[in-house]
Amino acid sequence: MILVSACLLGEACTYSGGDNFSSSLCAFLEDKKYITCCPEQLGGLPTPRPPAEIQDGDGTKVLSQAAHVQNCCGQDVTEAFLSGAYATLDICRQKDVDTAILKEGSPSCGVKRIYDGSFSRRKITGQGVTAALLAANGIYVYSSEDFADF
Repeated sequence: MILVSACLLGEACTYSGGDNFSSSLCAFLEDKKYITCCPEQLGGLPTPRPPAEIQDGDGTKVLSQAAHVQNCCGQDVTEAFLSGAYATLDICRQKDVDTAILKEGSPSCGVKRIYDGSFSRRKITGQGVTAALLAANGIYVYSSEDFADF
């Protein structure tokens, strides 16, 4: 079973209230079993919501409490991101998910790159909170940019 970021399949759950629909991903999934979710919504964040970025690290550091997630208004939203990540992991365990295809760049779902925390659109190497948690628990994570490598 594959877990897919809901925004990639057209669900309006991004921070801006939009989606990141990918027709190529839809075609790829046509003959596969999959489920969708949005970790940020699972963590209790509204849609739309202020954009958030990881400060002082990446998702691995957030999981170890060495970094935090903050929105552009200065509000610490780390607990919502952690809650959403763990809820996503629970879903993966319940549904026997072994692979996830996640939205690259997201502070939750970024697989290879995330924004640097400055809200200047600069990206750094690193994983989002959910991507890091899933990978640490043996789930293969692919980004929305490299899912064809699956």
